[in-house]
Amino acid sequence: MQAANENVAPLLRHKIVRFTIALGIGLALALYAFHRATDPEPALQRAREEAVVLAARDILQSYIEAGPELRIVDPVSPDRKVGKAYIYPTASGWEVSGHYRRDHADRWHPFLMKLDTDAALLDLSVKDSSGDLAAKTREDPNFTAKP
Repeated sequence: MQAANENVAPLLRHKIVRFTIALGIGLALALYAFHRATDPEPALQRAREEAVVLAARDILQSYIEAGPELRIVDPVSPDRKVGKAYIYPTASGWEVSGHYRRDHADRWHPFLMKLDTDAALLDLSVKDSSGDLAAKTREDPNFTAKP
């Protein structure tokens, strides 16, 4: 083993060999970076996720009916002070979580929404004790409001 190392060490001392190895590593890194920069899949995935979150936002607004002061924190508009917001791809579609509040006096309410692949509502669960939401829970099997 030591004899093999002794034969390689003088080879690496030559300027041409070092230059060739450095050039090969540089070209490999450049090709990798070019491939990652021109790969359209991450941008397409981000566009799909944003479309799902915007659809989820519209669905949430239709259920909450809070007016113009409704503020939603979701994966498109995160606010780490409020809490984390996620979007997950699942076998049946998507799961989107976040928080909302009706006005500045209201506290933040978490929500979890399950959507199918076409961004249609499968299930919406919110943690809110509002009376009008309790009535909607009885009317709509896809909606759950917990205190």
